Amino acid sequence: MSHARKLSSMDASFLYLETPEMPMHVGSMAIFKLKDGYQGDFFEDFKKMIADRIHVAPILKARLEKAPLDIDNPSWVEDDQFDIDRHIFRASLAAPHDRAMLERTVGWIHAKLLNRARPLWEFYVFEGMANNEIGLYSKMHHACIDGGAGAALTNMIYDITPVPREFPKTVPNKPSNEPRDIAANMLDSYTQLWRQPLDPSNVKSFDLPRSGKSDLGSVLFDNAMFQIESGIRMLGTVPETVKSIRDLLTKVSDPKSRDSLASMVSPSTMLNKSISSERSFAGVSVSLPEAKAIAKRAGGKLNDVVLALSSGVLRRYLLEQGGLPSRSLTAAVPISLREEGNTDANNQVFGMVCSLASNIEDPKERLEAIIAQSTKSKEMSHPLRALMPSISNVAMLGAPMLIQVLALLYSRSNLSDVLPPAANVTISNVPGPRQTLYAVGAELLHIFPVSISTHGLALNITVQSYRDQLDFGFIAGANIIPHAEVLANMLPKEFEILSAAFASPGNHASAAS
Repeated sequence: MSHARKLSSMDASFLYLETPEMPMHVGSMAIFKLKDGYQGDFFEDFKKMIADRIHVAPILKARLEKAPLDIDNPSWVEDDQFDIDRHIFRASLAAPHDRAMLERTVGWIHAKLLNRARPLWEFYVFEGMANNEIGLYSKMHHACIDGGAGAALTNMIYDITPVPREFPKTVPNKPSNEPRDIAANMLDSYTQLWRQPLDPSNVKSFDLPRSGKSDLGSVLFDNAMFQIESGIRMLGTVPETVKSIRDLLTKVSDPKSRDSLASMVSPSTMLNKSISSERSFAGVSVSLPEAKAIAKRAGGKLNDVVLALSSGVLRRYLLEQGGLPSRSLTAAVPISLREEGNTDANNQVFGMVCSLASNIEDPKERLEAIIAQSTKSKEMSHPLRALMPSISNVAMLGAPMLIQVLALLYSRSNLSDVLPPAANVTISNVPGPRQTLYAVGAELLHIFPVSISTHGLALNITVQSYRDQLDFGFIAGANIIPHAEVLANMLPKEFEILSAAFASPGNHASAAS
C-alpha cells in the first residue's frame, strides 16, 4: 500500500461506533493438527510464513491516519514501523489445556480493544494442546474487512496442500515524483462526463483528483472533490433509486405485506440489554451435508436451517431461564453485497430482519415457517438492498467526531435497556472453503467464527462452512450469557431433532434413536 486510501463511510463507522464495552473486531478460533513426527517450532514457522506472504494482503501492513480534528474519515497508510512481533504472539493456555479452556481464553482476549496506533489485527498461537492440536485465535477490525473478504484472505494465507506454496516477492510501486496537474485531470473528467452525461459507464468512471495529503487544507479540498464526485455518480443512479423507492412503497402499502412487517417486530428479551466489557465464547460443529439435506427436504436453503437450529437453541435456553416471549424472536441477518470474485478488503454488506418462529414448538413446522418468513423478508428488503451502494459512502465533514460522541453517550446511558430491540439476536452464515487447508504443514480441523456483540444484541451466532462441517461460533456479553458453552452444547441435540423431523420414513426410526 504505497499511498493513502480513505476509508468508506461504512468501513469507518465501525471505528466510530467502537467503545470499551463494544469492540468492533471480528475473528476466528482455528484448530490445527500437527503432522506426525513434526519436530519444528510451530509458532516460529507460522510467524515466518505470514511474514513471507504479508505482501499478498497489503491491509495487514496498513495503519490508520486520522484527519485533522477528526473532520473526515481516516485513511489507511503503510506503517513504516511495522513489526510482525507486535501482531503474532505465542500465548499460554492454562490447565487442562483443552478446547474448553481455549474457548474461555478466546472470549477473554476478544473483549480487548486493538491498538489503533498499529495495523488492526493480531494472531495468538496456543501450543501444548491434547491430540497434537494447535489453537490459533485471530482478530481483525471490522473497519478492515467483512466475512466475504475474510474468507478470501483465509485462502490467501493458508495452503491447500501440506507443502507450503512459494509466493513471488512483488516489487512495490514507487510513487511518481512528477507533479500532479490537478486542473488538467479535473478538466479531463468533466469533458468525458459531459460528452455523454447519461452514460452509466462514464458516471461510474468519473474520478476527480485528490491531493492525498493530510493537512487541513488538503483534507477540505479532497472532501469537496469527493462530494462532487459522489453527487455526479448519484445522478447516474437516479432511475434505479426511483425504481427502488417505488418498489419499497408498493410493498409496504400492499395489505399482504402487513403480516411480514408484523413478523419483524421484535419482543423484548433478556438478550436485548446493555453488555459489559467481558465476553463468553464457545464453538460447536455439525454436518454440512446433513444440514443441506434437511434444507432440500424442507424446500428451503442452508441459511434457513442455520436459522432454525439457532431458533431451537434459543427457545430451549430461554425456556430454561423462564424468559421465552410469546411472540417470535427475530434475527438480524447480514447479507453480502460482494460480487463474485471481489476480494477487496472492505465492507460490502447489508442486513435484513427475519422471524425465527420461536413461538412454534414443533421443529418441522418451525423450519417451514422460517422458510416462508425469510422469503418474505428478502422480498421486503430487496428494494433497500439496491439502494445501499448509493448511500453506504455518504460522508459529512465533522461526522467522525459527532458519531463517536453519540456512540459513547449511547453506551454509557444504557438506552438499549429501555428501547425496543430492532432484533433479538444476530445470525450470520459465511460460506467457506470445501477443501482441506493447511498452515506450515498442519491440517486445519475447524475454523470457528468469533464475531461482534453489541448493546441490545448481546448474542451473535456466526457460522462458517468448512469441508463437510458447519462450525458455529457463539459470542455473547458475559453479563448476559456468562457461559456460551451452554448454548453450544444444546446445538447437537437440536440438530438431531431437526434431522429426525425431516427424515424419510425409512430412516426416521434410526434418526430418532
